[in-house]
Amino acid sequence: MYAFAAFVAGLVFGLGLIVAGMSNPAKVLGFLDLAGAWDPSLALVMAGAIAVGAGAFAFMRPRKRSLLGAPVLLPTARTINRRLVLGSVVFGIGWGLAGICPGPALVLTGAGLVKGWVFLLAMLAGSALFELLEAAKRRSEGAKTRRAPA
Repeated sequence: MYAFAAFVAGLVFGLGLIVAGMSNPAKVLGFLDLAGAWDPSLALVMAGAIAVGAGAFAFMRPRKRSLLGAPVLLPTARTINRRLVLGSVVFGIGWGLAGICPGPALVLTGAGLVKGWVFLLAMLAGSALFELLEAAKRRSEGAKTRRAPA
């Protein structure tokens, strides 16, 4: 049942991205071009998404289990730190350069478009690099704690 629900949710999400124009990099870049021919239509899409998301979070907040019986795991972090800011900046730069973010990249890849594949492979490479750096950081921190004098 979870796989079916995930499929339906992904299908609705992907169709929503197509209908809203979010899978069209030129439209997204038009939205991001505040100094030029700005296209504000995606701001309405984002406002609608925020409203739906806020409603879903409000509905699920008092619950311990989802409608399918899975545990509800809502985010608890409330701090703005260096990692969050740097990650947001890198995401924004990538979005601004390509006009594509992860959801639309999957739509473009599914449509067989080369730019979707290129973005998806670059995103996976960036994720793999992050994991390698995090593993090296954990190993380094572990080595420091083992060498610390008692």
